[in-house]
Amino acid sequence: MSQYYRPIPQTDPHRAPGALTLAGGWTWFDTVEVLSRDAPPRLIAAADLPDDVRTRLCAPRAPVAGMGLDAPRLMGILNVTPDSFSDGGAHAAADAALDHARTMARDGADIIDVGGESTRPGATEIAVDEERRRTVPVIAAMRAEGLTTPVSIDTRKRAVAQAAVDAGAGMVNDVSGFTFDTGLAGYCAEAGLPVCVMHAQGDPQTMQRAPRYDDVLLDVYDFLAARAAALESAGIPRARIVIDPGIGFGKTRAHNLALLARLSLFHSLGCAVLLGASRKRFIGDISGVGDAGARVHGSIAVGLGAVAQGVQILRVHDVAETTAALSLWWAVQAGGDR
Repeated sequence: MSQYYRPIPQTDPHRAPGALTLAGGWTWFDTVEVLSRDAPPRLIAAADLPDDVRTRLCAPRAPVAGMGLDAPRLMGILNVTPDSFSDGGAHAAADAALDHARTMARDGADIIDVGGESTRPGATEIAVDEERRRTVPVIAAMRAEGLTTPVSIDTRKRAVAQAAVDAGAGMVNDVSGFTFDTGLAGYCAEAGLPVCVMHAQGDPQTMQRAPRYDDVLLDVYDFLAARAAALESAGIPRARIVIDPGIGFGKTRAHNLALLARLSLFHSLGCAVLLGASRKRFIGDISGVGDAGARVHGSIAVGLGAVAQGVQILRVHDVAETTAALSLWWAVQAGGDR
C-alpha cells in the first residue's frame, strides 16, 4: 500500500520541541498526515517519518534562476498574447510589454514569466514562429535596456525555449509537464536550465470538458512524481526542478480547492513548489467577482494561504499588491520584515 506524507506546516513563533523545518524555509512541522488510496488519513509525529521522506521534506531547496528560496518569491506574469483569459492583448505590443516588465520588476517581482501562447480553457495551439515572434523580442529588449530580473519562458516547445534562452531567459516553465515536445527536456538538461513542471489533465482546448480523477490530490502528486523522475533521467537534477499542481488546468472548482487545502503534500517530492492561481475562475466564483482583472483580493488570499503551507513561488498578475500583502504577512506571521 503506497503512503503519502503531508507535513502540517506551522508559522507560530512558539516552535514545538523536536519540530522540523520544512524545506529549509519559514515553516515548521511536528505532525504529518499520512494519506493512502486504501485507508483513511491518519496523523503521525514528524519523528516517526521514514528517513528518506524526512530528508526530502527538510532539505533546503537550492536557489532557482538566481532566486534563493528561503523566503517566498514572486513570479510576475507577462502575457504577450492577444487572448489570455485575464489580460489578453494588454501587453501584446512590444512597448507595452517592456513597460509592464519594468513595472513588475520595480514592484517586487523576483522573476518574470513571459508567455506567447494562451493556455486558457479552449485555447488552440499556435505556430512556433508566431510564438517566437511574440516572446523573443520582448526578452531581448528587457536585456538590452539592462533589466536584470530573471526571466522564465512559458512554453511547451523546444524551439521557442531555445530562442528565448538565447535572448536572455534562464528558466523554462512548461504547462504540459514536458509531455508536449519530447525534445524540450533534453534541451533544458544540455543548457543547465531550471524548469517548472506543471500538471494538466488534457490540453488547453479540451481540459475543462468534465475533468475527472480517482483522487485529485494523489493523482496530481503521482503525475508530478513521475515527471520529476523522468526529468532527472533526462539529466535535470531535482534541485533544478520546480513543481506546480496546475490549478485550473483540467480541474473543477472542487478539484482546485482539494489541492489548495493540502498543498503541503507536494513538498515531499523534494522540489520547490510553485502556485499559479492568480485571477483564476474559481476565485471569481467564490468571491462573486466576475471581472478577472478585479480578482486581486481573492488572488492574494489564496496566495497567502499557499505561503502559509511553505509554497516557495507565487505566480501572480498583481505584483505590487501581492508584494505589499506578503510583506505584512511576513512581518506578522514570521516575526520580522521580509
